[in-house]
Amino acid sequence: LREDIKDKKDGAHGPRKHHNHIFEWTVGDKELTDAAFNKAEVTIKEMISYHRTHPSPLETCQCVCSFDKVKGELTIWGTFQAPHVIRTVVSLIAKLPEQKIHVIAPDIGGGFGNKVGAYPGYICAAVASIVTGKPVKWVEDRIENLTATSFARDYHMTAEIAATREGKVTGLRVHVLADHGAFDACADPSKWPAGFFNIVTGSYDFPVAHLAVDGIYTNKAPGGVAYRCSFRVTEAAYCIERAMDILAQKLGMDPAELRLKNFVKPEQFPYHSALGWEYDSGDYHTAMRKAMESVKYAELRQEQAAKREAFKRGETREIMGIGVSFFTEIVGAGPSKNCDILGIAMFDSCEIRLHPTGAGIARMGTKSQGQGHETTWAQIIATEIGIPADNIMVEEGNTDTAPYGLGTYGSRSTPVAGAAIAMAARKIKAKAQMIAAYKLEVHEDDLEWDIDGFRVKGLPEKFLGMKDICWIAYNSPPPGMEPGLEAVSYYDPPNMTYPFGAYICVMDIDVDTGVYKVRRFYALDDCGTRINPMIIEGQVHGGLTEAFAIAMGQEIHYDESGNVTTGSFMDFFIPTAVETPKWETDYTVTPSPHHPIGAKGVGESPNVGGVPCFSNAVNDAFSFLGSTHIQMPHDYWRNWKAARELGAVG
Repeated sequence: LREDIKDKKDGAHGPRKHHNHIFEWTVGDKELTDAAFNKAEVTIKEMISYHRTHPSPLETCQCVCSFDKVKGELTIWGTFQAPHVIRTVVSLIAKLPEQKIHVIAPDIGGGFGNKVGAYPGYICAAVASIVTGKPVKWVEDRIENLTATSFARDYHMTAEIAATREGKVTGLRVHVLADHGAFDACADPSKWPAGFFNIVTGSYDFPVAHLAVDGIYTNKAPGGVAYRCSFRVTEAAYCIERAMDILAQKLGMDPAELRLKNFVKPEQFPYHSALGWEYDSGDYHTAMRKAMESVKYAELRQEQAAKREAFKRGETREIMGIGVSFFTEIVGAGPSKNCDILGIAMFDSCEIRLHPTGAGIARMGTKSQGQGHETTWAQIIATEIGIPADNIMVEEGNTDTAPYGLGTYGSRSTPVAGAAIAMAARKIKAKAQMIAAYKLEVHEDDLEWDIDGFRVKGLPEKFLGMKDICWIAYNSPPPGMEPGLEAVSYYDPPNMTYPFGAYICVMDIDVDTGVYKVRRFYALDDCGTRINPMIIEGQVHGGLTEAFAIAMGQEIHYDESGNVTTGSFMDFFIPTAVETPKWETDYTVTPSPHHPIGAKGVGESPNVGGVPCFSNAVNDAFSFLGSTHIQMPHDYWRNWKAARELGAVG
């Protein structure tokens, strides 16, 4: 078993009583891709590892289970990102009908994908309470969290790009060895955990591509959790963004210019990628150029050239790196047509109920862990039906009151639940329009919406506001109309959404110590329609901080016997305000054409785009010394080691 730790390739094929090869998954046209490489003027090939890491939320996983033997009912309070999923799983295991199980997720101290699954601790607590008839609490301590709870990444990717001498890409070939630990932490031990890796073509117009993924079990703790990403999107983005930089280095091209040369063009959307996805919308060139102009990119390259000359002359021991990354993410899981491999439809839901006095309550199948759902959901409803956001109570996390939903992860809340909210609000608005037409004695088509009510076209003085409509709906509705003003919507999206962004990092590294300083980090995100800019800003800041930690020091490390050596925050890097860089944020807006309000999702984008940007900055800093690729994480020791191996340290 030690060989699984030391050499995963041997672990997939070595002698075993039971083999540990979970799946082999391929997508794309292998024959056409091989032909493109055979004809290519330039090719690159690199093994790019994305090390094992952990979401490490501030609050660990925990629950309290209480079984009422008289009623035969089980109540579970816990830190769940998907409360309805927990209820269903417990029902199947405990053989209790779902109406007898009450799952309540109170305020949660972070999730990041770590709290989606039904962990053994939850099940043990539930079973113990059923058997004893007494409340049972399970609280995971930090050591257990960092040793046994689901891990992320641990993907080892061999990437190849074929291109012309002028820098036009002609083919992509990727093989992935996916280490899923001793068993899988995701929904199904199948190809699903790698299901979105075929976004690996990124933002680029590859004519042909082929992807092969081998999943293996090893003697590590369970892997496969989607840490602030949609099922391997982060690994895919890191793979293609490092590969594009390596290609630029071989061609002697600027990495930003290489990207501009190969972006999917605006007129190509909806764009069908070589690996099967249909990108909904994008304007990559505008975003990249805005980022370059904002940081004065050309001047930075001039400064870097001057510093390199100074380094060669022995005038400085500091090297400068400029990292560029451009990502396209696939989020909003998801459409039944894409998620059928799980055997479930990943819809989401909303119920809105307006009261006679004009206030209301909205219940969703999502569960916030700090994303600000209470603000965002109320704002969507306020925009759609004119009820002030302060008069709308948002409730999540209680399976007795909320409609069935799949929860919050994979940046699916706004793309899926946000759409369900808008659709439910529009059902209410349609009924409100019928009430207004009746009271104003006009046809429905003669009315127009005006912020918080309906006005008769051409007669602005004839107006009926939503507050009055609410009262009428309960007390004097039109003849034949049911009283009340409420609606439920279940939204099964027609497609995923595709947020994107352009990130640029400027970093200085002291070759004698390996100490780095992030001088500047600029992040431009396009998440479609922006509902609440302050919420978006907070999400981007948090995601970038996690990306910084992953790229620059965070790693789950094992000794030669397979023991975790990073079982506390003394050893596992969690950046504080002291280490965290200052973030510069920006945006463009390219709405999703199929989403009811044009929103795409943003919570995971900074983690997806931030990691390759940091890594590209480090690799760019060392590139003039002859380095092609240095594996993450880029902590002080690894930077010093790279400098010594490249001859920069005497």
